[in-house]
Amino acid sequence: MNTVFDVIVIGGGQSGLATGYYLRRTKLNYLILDDREESGGAWQSTWDSLTLFSPAEHSSLPGWLMPKSEGRFPTKAEVINYLGKYEERYGFPVERPVRVYDVERHDGVFRLITTKGDFYTRTVISATGTWANPVIPEVTGRKKYKGIQLHSADYRQPGPFVGQKILVVGEGNSGAQITAELSLYCREVKWATRKEPKFLPDNVDGYDLFNVATAKYKAEQEGKPFDRSGYNLGNIVMVPSVKDARKRGVLISGGTFTAMYEEGVIWENGAEEAFDAIIWCTGFGYATAFLKNLATPDEKGTVRTTGTRSVEVPGLWLVGYGSWTGYASATLIGVNRTARQMVREVEGFLENVKP
Repeated sequence: MNTVFDVIVIGGGQSGLATGYYLRRTKLNYLILDDREESGGAWQSTWDSLTLFSPAEHSSLPGWLMPKSEGRFPTKAEVINYLGKYEERYGFPVERPVRVYDVERHDGVFRLITTKGDFYTRTVISATGTWANPVIPEVTGRKKYKGIQLHSADYRQPGPFVGQKILVVGEGNSGAQITAELSLYCREVKWATRKEPKFLPDNVDGYDLFNVATAKYKAEQEGKPFDRSGYNLGNIVMVPSVKDARKRGVLISGGTFTAMYEEGVIWENGAEEAFDAIIWCTGFGYATAFLKNLATPDEKGTVRTTGTRSVEVPGLWLVGYGSWTGYASATLIGVNRTARQMVREVEGFLENVKP
């Protein structure tokens, strides 16, 4: 006879672990399914030099502070180590690697179709994040380009590009950081952006942005106007590598291009320019394709929710995807608030639904 869990969490990264922290304090029978070989979530797939935007003391999951990092901002290795130790510390029931392909719901029970057979549960919490759904815009002629193209999700380190001419596309943090790094090793690096990049003040980090997001959330809940005091949550954080690149005059936008050809891109003024490789730092959708037959995600992967609870599907919650599942919920510190509230809702739902 198949075990029917009270809760199955899909995703064992930071959002899944924060959810596990609150689930372990309940009497619910729960399981976390993770498609990775090891702990660490999407951090295992980021570029090697990536760091957090906040110091360790402001970047912790609930219950256990992240150990102090060697530098101001914790490195990729330090974050992965923390997430692994966090998982061990609380003994979460994590099964990996398990990839969920589809989810069905019949008579109040969900059936998860996975690489390791079927799992059954009364509620589902989706915590799969964005990394598995990179977005590259459809630019005229992109398929004609004969050079290397990759998304930032697949970029690891500058080694393969040493001595080459590279175009980095995208005005966000990833575009700025990868441009900064490649500029130290490549023959030439250009930065293409749709709009002029905006940089935060040097003394502002991810913790400040979390506080801005929290203040915005509270103001909206209270129906009050919000003054962000000049801080745009989408602006580039001045981590050390970006500050250094700014001093070297590297972070200057080359503008945008309208099309591509076999050797490179065609800029707005009609000029053609050849590149050995193009790195797309153009963001992500939400990794919710496995819900396609259940909750009808839109083109970006967004599922209609009230808070973290699905509007369409009773017993389904989503956490850690950003503003539509709670302000700053895609951050280590920000997911705490939404995970706690969500687990309360799950408990209440199960109390009112007969097994």
